[in-house]
Amino acid sequence: MMTSIDIFYGNFELEDILSDLISSAPVQRLKNVHQGGAVFFVSPHVSHSRYEHAIGVMLLVRKLGGSLEEQIAALLHDVSHTAFSHVIDYVLQKKGEDYHEQIFEQVIANSTIPAILTRHGFSTSLLEDPKYTLLEMPLPALCADRIDYTIRDLYHFGVINIVEVHDFLNELAVQNGKIGVKSEKAASWIANKYLQLNKEYFRKPEHIYVNTKFSELIALGLEKGIIILSDLWKDDPAVLSMIKSNPDLNSELQKIKSLDGFESFSVSGSAKTFKERILKPMVIDNT
Repeated sequence: MMTSIDIFYGNFELEDILSDLISSAPVQRLKNVHQGGAVFFVSPHVSHSRYEHAIGVMLLVRKLGGSLEEQIAALLHDVSHTAFSHVIDYVLQKKGEDYHEQIFEQVIANSTIPAILTRHGFSTSLLEDPKYTLLEMPLPALCADRIDYTIRDLYHFGVINIVEVHDFLNELAVQNGKIGVKSEKAASWIANKYLQLNKEYFRKPEHIYVNTKFSELIALGLEKGIIILSDLWKDDPAVLSMIKSNPDLNSELQKIKSLDGFESFSVSGSAKTFKERILKPMVIDNT
């Protein structure tokens, strides 16, 4: 039995099915896929991975009493993210930022995951269950996925500290299978922090610049045949290696990393578009 450790959720002993899935190549690959795409080029301290997020969402679902099936779905929910996460959505002009969702079934089917699930008496059909309301809910509700990426991005970006994280997590509760908070204060805190994440992190001009320019660089690599689409199913170091192997692409990469051209960059003219994203957490009355 594996013990999983996370700075937010603590230590958990995991069932063999979760241990085997975590050890599998598709999940391990996520260790080398940056959560923030190319953001780490200009904000080196923001270098956390899709793996950390996947483990975090699984543990939060577990902490909140979710079934083993929902924990499995949580662990695997981002397994189809390509190298550099959402940067590839800009490359392929997926305005819904949902390329990883479009290829999810294909990635799962072509991996070792179905065999692992079968060995433990499960089917891939558990990944399609619409009743996983702890894992995913549409905005403006809370869900484990949204909570984890919000606090994880904010924490690594230096906006909140570990005490604030733990204080908020202690405010979480579940009612009718959905996540809420125990006080108006906690609801206001996470709603404001979510706005702050969108304004100061996602919409930070340097972050938009680097993700936009890096997506253009990958598109150029695809156009030149230096990168092929299936290469994007590898990981960040693999794609970076291909870019660095070509003098022209590597020269452009160095310009991006040094923010060369940032002064004349137009955020409004970039590949990144934003929707208004707000949270309105359910407040659970325990009286």
